[in-house]
Amino acid sequence: MVELIVGKKGKGKTKVLLDRVNNAVKEANGSIVYLDKSTKHMYELNNKVRLIDVSSYPLKNADEFVGFICGIISQDHDLEQIYLDSFLKVSKLEDADVTDTLGQLDKISEKYGISVVVSISLDKEELPEALQDKIAVAL
Repeated sequence: MVELIVGKKGKGKTKVLLDRVNNAVKEANGSIVYLDKSTKHMYELNNKVRLIDVSSYPLKNADEFVGFICGIISQDHDLEQIYLDSFLKVSKLEDADVTDTLGQLDKISEKYGISVVVSISLDKEELPEALQDKIAVAL
Protein backbone atom coordinates (compact mmCIF):
# COMPACT_ATOMS: atom_id res chain seq x y z
CA MET A 1 0.00 0.00 0.00
CA VAL A 2 1.25 3.47 -0.89
CA GLU A 3 0.56 6.42 1.43
CA LEU A 4 1.23 10.02 0.43
CA ILE A 5 2.43 12.98 2.46
CA VAL A 6 1.68 16.04 0.35
CA GLY A 7 2.33 19.78 0.53
CA LYS A 8 4.39 22.46 -1.14
CA LYS A 9 8.14 22.72 -0.59
CA GLY A 10 8.98 23.94 2.90
CA LYS A 11 5.73 22.82 4.57
CA GLY A 12 7.37 20.18 6.79
CA LYS A 13 6.84 16.94 4.87
CA THR A 14 10.35 15.66 5.62
CA LYS A 15 9.86 16.18 9.37
CA VAL A 16 6.59 14.19 9.23
CA LEU A 17 8.32 11.46 7.21
CA LEU A 18 11.30 11.28 9.61
CA ASP A 19 8.95 11.09 12.62
CA ARG A 20 7.00 8.28 10.97
CA VAL A 21 10.06 6.25 10.04
CA ASN A 22 11.65 6.65 13.48
CA ASN A 23 8.41 5.60 15.18
CA ALA A 24 7.97 2.66 12.80
CA VAL A 25 11.40 1.27 13.76
CA LYS A 26 10.14 0.57 17.29
CA GLU A 27 7.54 -1.91 16.03
CA ALA A 28 9.12 -3.20 12.84
CA ASN A 29 10.09 -6.86 12.61
CA GLY A 30 11.77 -6.50 9.21
CA SER A 31 14.00 -3.89 7.67
CA ILE A 32 13.16 -0.32 6.72
CA VAL A 33 14.67 1.69 3.86
CA TYR A 34 14.63 5.50 3.52
CA LEU A 35 15.36 6.90 0.06
CA ASP A 36 16.32 10.55 -0.37
CA LYS A 37 18.09 12.88 -2.78
CA SER A 38 21.07 13.25 -0.41
CA THR A 39 22.46 12.01 2.92
CA LYS A 40 21.48 15.28 4.63
CA HIS A 41 19.07 13.58 7.07
CA MET A 42 21.40 10.70 7.97
CA TYR A 43 21.77 11.75 11.61
CA GLU A 44 18.04 12.31 12.09
CA LEU A 45 17.26 8.69 11.21
CA ASN A 46 17.37 5.79 13.65
CA ASN A 47 20.52 3.75 12.96
CA LYS A 48 18.37 0.68 12.15
CA VAL A 49 17.01 2.45 9.05
CA ARG A 50 18.97 2.03 5.83
CA LEU A 51 19.42 5.39 4.09
CA ILE A 52 19.91 5.27 0.33
CA ASP A 53 21.07 8.41 -1.47
CA VAL A 54 19.33 7.94 -4.82
CA SER A 55 21.30 10.76 -6.46
CA SER A 56 24.45 8.63 -6.34
CA TYR A 57 22.89 6.20 -8.86
CA PRO A 58 22.57 7.02 -12.58
CA LEU A 59 18.76 6.94 -12.89
CA LYS A 60 17.45 8.73 -15.96
CA ASN A 61 13.68 8.32 -15.75
CA ALA A 62 10.75 7.04 -13.70
CA ASP A 63 10.91 3.54 -15.23
CA GLU A 64 14.52 3.18 -14.11
CA PHE A 65 13.47 4.42 -10.67
CA VAL A 66 10.79 1.70 -10.41
CA GLY A 67 13.42 -0.85 -11.45
CA PHE A 68 15.71 0.54 -8.74
CA ILE A 69 12.95 0.01 -6.15
CA CYS A 70 12.45 -3.56 -7.41
CA GLY A 71 16.19 -4.16 -7.02
CA ILE A 72 16.05 -3.00 -3.40
CA ILE A 73 13.10 -5.30 -2.73
CA SER A 74 14.72 -8.28 -4.46
CA GLN A 75 17.86 -8.15 -2.33
CA ASP A 76 16.11 -7.82 1.05
CA HIS A 77 13.51 -10.49 1.83
CA ASP A 78 12.87 -8.95 5.26
CA LEU A 79 11.97 -5.55 3.80
CA GLU A 80 8.86 -4.24 5.49
CA GLN A 81 8.69 -0.51 4.74
CA ILE A 82 10.06 1.98 2.22
CA TYR A 83 10.03 5.73 2.81
CA LEU A 84 10.60 8.03 -0.15
CA ASP A 85 11.49 11.66 0.49
CA SER A 86 11.66 14.23 -2.33
CA PHE A 87 9.73 11.80 -4.53
CA LEU A 88 9.42 14.05 -7.58
CA LYS A 89 13.18 14.58 -7.67
CA VAL A 90 14.38 11.03 -6.91
CA SER A 91 11.88 9.43 -9.31
CA LYS A 92 12.67 11.90 -12.13
CA LEU A 93 9.03 13.04 -12.24
CA GLU A 94 9.42 16.77 -11.75
CA ASP A 95 6.80 18.51 -13.92
CA ALA A 96 5.33 15.12 -14.94
CA ASP A 97 2.26 13.03 -14.09
CA VAL A 98 2.95 10.83 -11.06
CA THR A 99 -0.13 8.60 -11.45
CA ASP A 100 1.45 5.76 -13.42
CA THR A 101 4.60 5.52 -11.30
CA LEU A 102 2.66 5.60 -8.03
CA GLY A 103 0.32 2.96 -9.49
CA GLN A 104 3.32 0.74 -10.23
CA LEU A 105 4.66 1.26 -6.70
CA ASP A 106 1.23 0.41 -5.31
CA LYS A 107 1.14 -2.89 -7.25
CA ILE A 108 4.70 -3.74 -6.17
CA SER A 109 3.94 -2.94 -2.52
CA GLU A 110 0.82 -5.13 -2.59
CA LYS A 111 2.62 -8.04 -4.26
CA TYR A 112 5.51 -8.06 -1.78
CA GLY A 113 3.64 -6.91 1.32
CA ILE A 114 5.68 -3.74 1.77
CA SER A 115 4.26 -0.43 2.90
CA VAL A 116 5.50 2.59 0.96
CA VAL A 117 5.27 6.14 2.32
CA VAL A 118 5.99 8.92 -0.16
CA SER A 119 6.47 12.66 0.33
CA ILE A 120 5.47 14.74 -2.70
CA SER A 121 5.95 18.50 -3.11
CA LEU A 122 2.45 19.08 -4.46
CA ASP A 123 -0.66 20.44 -2.81
CA LYS A 124 -3.56 18.04 -2.33
CA GLU A 125 -5.49 19.89 -5.05
CA GLU A 126 -2.69 19.33 -7.58
CA LEU A 127 -2.88 15.54 -7.31
CA PRO A 128 -5.14 13.60 -9.69
CA GLU A 129 -8.48 12.39 -8.33
CA ALA A 130 -7.28 8.77 -8.52
CA LEU A 131 -4.62 9.48 -5.87
CA GLN A 132 -6.74 11.43 -3.37
CA ASP A 133 -7.59 8.33 -1.30
CA LYS A 134 -3.84 7.61 -0.81
CA ILE A 135 -3.17 10.90 1.00
CA ALA A 136 -2.27 10.23 4.64
CA VAL A 137 -1.07 13.76 5.51
CA ALA A 138 -1.75 17.04 3.67
CA LEU A 139 0.25 20.07 4.83
